[in-house]
Amino acid sequence: MVETAGKSILAKLLRLDNPVGSLTLAFLLWKALLFVVITLCPGPGYDTSTTLIAREGSGLVSSPTEPLPPSLKFVRWDSIYFLHIAEEGYVFEQEWAFSYPRILGLFVSGIRWSGGIDGPVNTALVGVILSHIAHYYSVLALYSLSANIFGSATSTQKLICFLSAALHVISPAGAFLSAPYGEPVFSLLNILGYYLYTSSLISEHKGAVLLRDLQVLTAAVLFAIATVVRSNGILSGFLFAYDAAILVWTIFAQGLSVHKVRRLAVLIAGGCIVASSMIVPQMLAYREYCMSGGDLRPWCSWTVPSIYNWVQSFYWDVGFLRYWTVSNIPLFLLAAPMLAVLCKSALWALKAPSTLRSDSGGTSSSQVSPGSMLFRLAVPQGLLAVMALTSYHVQIVNRISSGYPVWYWWLVSTAMGSFQDPQKSRRGLSIAAQAMVAYALIQAVLFGSFLPPA
Repeated sequence: MVETAGKSILAKLLRLDNPVGSLTLAFLLWKALLFVVITLCPGPGYDTSTTLIAREGSGLVSSPTEPLPPSLKFVRWDSIYFLHIAEEGYVFEQEWAFSYPRILGLFVSGIRWSGGIDGPVNTALVGVILSHIAHYYSVLALYSLSANIFGSATSTQKLICFLSAALHVISPAGAFLSAPYGEPVFSLLNILGYYLYTSSLISEHKGAVLLRDLQVLTAAVLFAIATVVRSNGILSGFLFAYDAAILVWTIFAQGLSVHKVRRLAVLIAGGCIVASSMIVPQMLAYREYCMSGGDLRPWCSWTVPSIYNWVQSFYWDVGFLRYWTVSNIPLFLLAAPMLAVLCKSALWALKAPSTLRSDSGGTSSSQVSPGSMLFRLAVPQGLLAVMALTSYHVQIVNRISSGYPVWYWWLVSTAMGSFQDPQKSRRGLSIAAQAMVAYALIQAVLFGSFLPPA
């Protein structure tokens, strides 16, 4: 009886003739579940930092035993820094590790200017709302991006697009896509940037040169803002470097033309836009810490001064193989499944474009090779996996992977019969989805109780 009811509900959700409505319903149900789990978690848990946040309209701090407002239940770990920076600006040097508060602060300042909010509790509420909105639209953006890659003319193609977006709803990032964190905003910007970038390839094929250039430059702006939100957004700059290198090779082989020079200029401009998102914050920090006189910070004398690299290394102990310690083995085990999925899906996208075309019912409606687009998008994801394994606090890969689409496509493609045993592949997708849901729910309990890992 329960199984029959579950299948009936699933059938209503899987309405391919109304993908936006079905995805919206799935999104709302999932977010409601996470909200209930997080807000009902008891006690301050591992850390009482959230209880020290001043309440709106009061000069006193909240008591560790006093119930927190719902919005503050989402303020855990790094988001404590985010709220402080959004409210007060950069006060402490270590806060320069985070750039997302610049984005959050813009929204808070705009609403505050209109007389809408004031105080950290409401700032947290703005962050939670912003994260939910960003995650929702990134789900829709992934559906559109999938249609660019695989097409959306046949029921099979529509199913690929729908399932990929549905997996993004239950991403292992879980609570971090609901809390005032940068992950949902990064996910939206990065996926939307990929959508515009792949759209530019389609426009190039159709001969719409002006539209192509506008899409390339707009994608670059989105990647630049994504890099401000999370530094790994700079990896998306590979797309411009790759296309520019191919174009330069073509120029050497076939000679110059006005079309090629224009294309190259746009790609270089796009790459510079993305790079500026890393350079400008460093220039601002250099002006504040290295040009004010007095005792200079050690990083000011570096050949390439970078407060970001200094803070990550000095305060957070981030660096090549620094996380490879015996005490961190459990965290590597926690991250291992996602690292394996990221690496295997990246290799799949690099090596199996012909299989993709046959499984999706022909080439995409754009007539641009899905394999060529997947190759480009697979490289940033592969680089992310390598950097997470060697240089990051490895467990964060479970949440920062949410903004990279190739692994969603790989899971769905296996279920659509990419390999010799379709039944086994479908079971594999079901197991993967169940594992994602279970992990996200456990993570939500730990997150709401302020317990590691984060």
